[in-house]
Amino acid sequence: MKVTISELYTFISIVHQGTISQAAEHLEITVSAASRALSRLESKLNTALFRRNTRRLELTEEGAKYLSKVRLILDDLEAAEDMLLHRKQTPSGKLRIDAATPYMLHVIAPLIDQYSRSYPKIEIELVNNENLIDLLEQRTDVAIRIGELKDSSLTATPIGLSQIRILASPDYLAKHGTPTTVTQLADHQLLGFSGIEKLNEWPIYDDFNNRLHIQPNIKADSGETLRQLALCGAGIVCLFDFMTRQDIETGLLVQLFTHSTLKVEKPINIVYYRNKELSKRVSSFIEFMKQKIKK
Repeated sequence: MKVTISELYTFISIVHQGTISQAAEHLEITVSAASRALSRLESKLNTALFRRNTRRLELTEEGAKYLSKVRLILDDLEAAEDMLLHRKQTPSGKLRIDAATPYMLHVIAPLIDQYSRSYPKIEIELVNNENLIDLLEQRTDVAIRIGELKDSSLTATPIGLSQIRILASPDYLAKHGTPTTVTQLADHQLLGFSGIEKLNEWPIYDDFNNRLHIQPNIKADSGETLRQLALCGAGIVCLFDFMTRQDIETGLLVQLFTHSTLKVEKPINIVYYRNKELSKRVSSFIEFMKQKIKK
């Protein structure tokens, strides 16, 4: 083989980090070493893998095709290492976990210390992405996805369901009154999502017997931001139980339309690529989460 494993890892890191300098920092090597590794790789392949611009490096068509093959090669290499580690029955190595900020903060982060103590040889890296990512391109082992899955190339393990509820703080209700009908919501400050309109569909019927689709007075692209706005008394919000359960239990948020709220539960899955053999570190995290998550 003309190319080296080091050159392949440098290539993958540049794709992930976006620039040679950031890749060098990630790999803990000098910028010049990373640049030379990329130059050697392109020279050996007689192919330009990136288009250069002033801000980031973008993959060429050839580079994108090469990336998919390289990831498979490196995955097989890691699987071979994991096979040997299996014999010791001790999960180890880096585990990169991706989730949207609210799920990371309210579910995963509180459990990480316990997981880390159970598997001290696993190096954990937590990544927050509000949108779906390519697990191979981002070198991510597992991701938490909420809602119906679309990527059929991923293997999914369900770990629970989460209801959505309409909520407001006691302070907001004391100042503005408590709406008891859907029509009265028009007189209130509504907090909703920007970008994904489906998330502004609330679990209650409107006057035409359809699911209520709100027009938010205040929008945000993060459920955690909307939660903080609601806690501050900025308006009425609709959020998942996994991020508001403690707020409801402590009285910081109050559920509205309790008797007319529809049962709308979204599935929560851990997704990952399964090759010939699932790595011990990935399977350990999946089993741990299945045991700990409240159904």
